[in-house]
Amino acid sequence: MMVKTNSIEAWILASRPKTLTGAAIPVMIGCVLAYVYGHFKLMPAILCLVFAFLMQINANFINDFFDFIKGTDREDRLGPERACAQGWISPKGMKTGICITTVLAGITGLLLLFFGGLELIPIGVACMVFAFLYTAGPYPLAYHGWGDVLVLVFFGFVPVGCTYYVMAHEWNNSVTIASLACGLIIDTLLMVNNFRDREQDAISGKKTIVVRFGAKVGMVLYFLLGLVACWLCFYFITIGKIYAALLPQFYLIIHISTSIKMAKINRGKALNLILGETSRNMLIFGIMLTLGLIL
Repeated sequence: MMVKTNSIEAWILASRPKTLTGAAIPVMIGCVLAYVYGHFKLMPAILCLVFAFLMQINANFINDFFDFIKGTDREDRLGPERACAQGWISPKGMKTGICITTVLAGITGLLLLFFGGLELIPIGVACMVFAFLYTAGPYPLAYHGWGDVLVLVFFGFVPVGCTYYVMAHEWNNSVTIASLACGLIIDTLLMVNNFRDREQDAISGKKTIVVRFGAKVGMVLYFLLGLVACWLCFYFITIGKIYAALLPQFYLIIHISTSIKMAKINRGKALNLILGETSRNMLIFGIMLTLGLIL
């Protein structure tokens, strides 16, 4: 693909727009929970979504830059092409992009303080700090097997819970269950990435769960993440939301199908098909859970 360095097209590709689904789903679920409990407000909902998008793009830029610097993005990379490695964005330009998205996310976070209170400051700071610590610093967390834990926290409890809290100024069991289910679903995407890249990651010294425990464990965990997320939704029967329990189970059908395909393909660039299906599947889960809570 011929892309002019530091062009608008290059920045769009570097932001990896397909990953923004992972930012939107938790905010969507947090908003629908606020609606269910009578606390929904449009302006903080929009700000939460903007903050989530900016942090996702910021994290993509940071990962792109530091993986390039560390030499992880080699010629044998199996996943989607990275901007710095392909020469679409210069390292200096990527540093500028990281600074701009960090500042914009910070400004959005400050605006959220008017709705959520000063108690949100440490959470916002943690979002920014861990976006860097994921691949940067002397102990990059992604390289030591902490990626899945960070997904549960920063794509589950933080975005779902904080979106709800900004509007409701409270926390309840429904928020806890929805946060955990959301984090588990989005972690399937990381699991596919790590499963696909297990051989390259082992060479690069990236000790993901799949590298540590093997491909079979990765496949089993991928399936269990989706299964447990679906089963957690049965909790919503206790608050009279039977559709919130039943509709997400449709996700399980396509998740099983994708899991079987993943096992058959096993290795190589063909696993990018599974990456695409997983992204689609988790969006369907988010939509089903949202509809179920509304009905």
